[in-house]
Amino acid sequence: MTRDWYWVRHGPTHAKGMVGWTDLPADLSEAAAIARIDRALPREATCVSSDLSRAVATADAVAPGRVRLPHAPALREMHFGAWEMRNFADIEAEDPERIFAFWDQPGDNAPPGGESWNALRTRVDGWVDTYAGPGPVIAVAHFGVILTQVQRALRIPARETFAHKIDNLSVTHLRQSGSTWEAVAINTRP
Repeated sequence: MTRDWYWVRHGPTHAKGMVGWTDLPADLSEAAAIARIDRALPREATCVSSDLSRAVATADAVAPGRVRLPHAPALREMHFGAWEMRNFADIEAEDPERIFAFWDQPGDNAPPGGESWNALRTRVDGWVDTYAGPGPVIAVAHFGVILTQVQRALRIPARETFAHKIDNLSVTHLRQSGSTWEAVAINTRP
């Protein structure tokens, strides 16, 4: 069976720092961009979002009239623990070795009290792998969540994955054929 996944990154929060599980609203004032995304997405697609309000509101805006699934907590952004809502310079001044390892050697390195890249990937893969709904899926989620699936589709190490840009209100189209994944388009702005 082949399934198309349309990963949409939520609207911007304008927050400075590492925003993971903090529930901030999205700025959805780019009406033209939202309308273009809606037109570019398949009408018959089922829509799901993270349970954080920035993803929920973006899903409501970009996929009106489509079948909505219950919000999926498994599609939340990475949990940044003690680094949540802090800026990089402050974290680097306080814990330079740990933050360097977190970005340079992603995998099991995690913020204090937070989640590692591998834990995030396992959480998201687990939800995606058990999804059994019909047809194409629009998944409105977060930067890290979308990158986990880009990594899967491209079959690359986590560190290489971080080189990919995922803009707010962008669409990443991935195709799943059984256990084989391919990247159709990454970080497009319809």
